[in-house]
Amino acid sequence: MKKYDHILFDLDGTLTDPASGITRSVQYSLEKFGIKAEQSELLRFIGPPLYDSYMEFYGFSREQAIQAVAYYRELYNGGGALYDCRVYDGIHELLGRLKAAGADLVLATSKPIFSAEKILERFGLSKYFDAAFGCELDGRRTKKDEVIAWALENHPLDKSRAIMVGDRLHDIEGARKNGLPSIAVLWGYGSRAEFEEHRADFIAEDIASLEKLLIG
Repeated sequence: MKKYDHILFDLDGTLTDPASGITRSVQYSLEKFGIKAEQSELLRFIGPPLYDSYMEFYGFSREQAIQAVAYYRELYNGGGALYDCRVYDGIHELLGRLKAAGADLVLATSKPIFSAEKILERFGLSKYFDAAFGCELDGRRTKKDEVIAWALENHPLDKSRAIMVGDRLHDIEGARKNGLPSIAVLWGYGSRAEFEEHRADFIAEDIASLEKLLIG
């Protein structure tokens, strides 16, 4: 028996491990500014809005961040690096069981919806989702709370029977700002300390524990 009728899922770090494609693309964009960085240093770009990350981590102005994202997309979208990722083990099975239980699954990602939908399709995940929401290529709705708000406005659901699943503080805070509880997963790019600090309602250590939280 399902505990929630509507389950909103983050993409990067929750359903897929996008580390290689994202860090290669950030590395490529930074080189355009004469900045050398190892891919291992750039894992912190996974999760937060891209524009914000360039400004926070490298002190870019808004204008520089806009240009950096354009360079990033040359490799990520134009060069196909968006497909340089993998679906976490057990995700297909989990989503299949949730659908079989009658859950309404909604993607809510800070990634451009253009890219997110391509990834869902390429890796056979689109069949599980009833709707997908993300940001726009022009920078609209890059923050997770904005994406969740957009999903709530444009997809019929009962907030009292909904929950957000993600792997970073942005998912937790975005859910709270929209009146939703959250589950933070530990196999992505956030830490237990991060989740406890930002007061995630639940923490799932693995797929089995997440399923137990979602299906009674």
